[in-house]
Amino acid sequence: MGGALRVGVIGVGNISAQYFAQLPALPQLRLTAVADMDAARAEQAATAQGVTALSVDELLASPDVDVVLNLTIPAAHAEIARRALEAGKHVYGEKPLALSPEEAAPLLDLAHEKGLRVGCAPDTVLGTGVQSARRALDAGRIGEAVAASVHWSAAGHELWHPAPQFYYQPGGGPLFDMGPYYLTSLVTLFGPVARVSGTVRRSQRERAVATGPLAGQPVPVDVDTHITALLEHSSGVTATVTMSFEVWATRAPLFEVYGTAGTLAVPDPNHFSKVGEVWTPDVPEWTPLEDAAGYRDGGRGIGLADLADAIAESRPHRASGELAFHVLEVMDAILRAGREHAVVEIGSTVERPEAVPLR
Repeated sequence: MGGALRVGVIGVGNISAQYFAQLPALPQLRLTAVADMDAARAEQAATAQGVTALSVDELLASPDVDVVLNLTIPAAHAEIARRALEAGKHVYGEKPLALSPEEAAPLLDLAHEKGLRVGCAPDTVLGTGVQSARRALDAGRIGEAVAASVHWSAAGHELWHPAPQFYYQPGGGPLFDMGPYYLTSLVTLFGPVARVSGTVRRSQRERAVATGPLAGQPVPVDVDTHITALLEHSSGVTATVTMSFEVWATRAPLFEVYGTAGTLAVPDPNHFSKVGEVWTPDVPEWTPLEDAAGYRDGGRGIGLADLADAIAESRPHRASGELAFHVLEVMDAILRAGREHAVVEIGSTVERPEAVPLR
């Protein structure tokens, strides 16, 4: 193959703008083509990026595409990934990897059979924010980690997104949409999850699109909208996790780790470069962490760039399909635990991803 990995994007909706903005800064990658179910939207994106607009079938067959960047809606993630692998192309997708572990597992098997790579967002955890927090944790800045607390909440994506309906269908909701940022960070910090329990519910609040051409249109809700979970990592660390589309305002801490010798405030893993803080008895005030690890000035696409580097260096890539599968199984188990009032064992495991040196 040689040179930069040639990227074909399928799905040029809202999130694609963030990838398009970052790709020119990543020499490991070269955008060559885009496709979308809406041909006019694909043409518009192709013109803006100076590349070719193709149909989905044409892009999957193109000899000028090495890796498919799958930015379709969650319900299409598995199908597009499968078709890309069958076409002999690596695939990197937005989260979640698929709608269920049962849907995702054959993708990893197929990739292994064909010697191809599967990568999956979020790659925000490769930025200086989470990576510097990990470095502080590994260096013993707060002693031994005992527990963590995560709380992400909002009143609902319909208040800002012009077409939010898919957020309220399977593959969406606060857990599947926002959960991967926080759960992937927890696995990055503490390793795999062994078992989970939880509670889930959805309110009867009527929702409607607030902005854009669909403003006023009702938003049907077919997912749980408030989830609280208890996770036990194989390392022994426990984590409480709340994900909600039901909270108008809160003072709950976003992401904290409690150790035997202090507390670590992990920066928001929905961003690449936020700054964490540490509090210890020796310095009893919140002290900002210096950037000590991770990709500086990161943006969406660094996980795909890391995948390209990993191919060239014959090493595992960090934002891997195996990691995304483990997180997907954890999310699926949280929902089952909440609905069945049970403790659910996690069948998969995954290696803690290799730390990212400061670069």
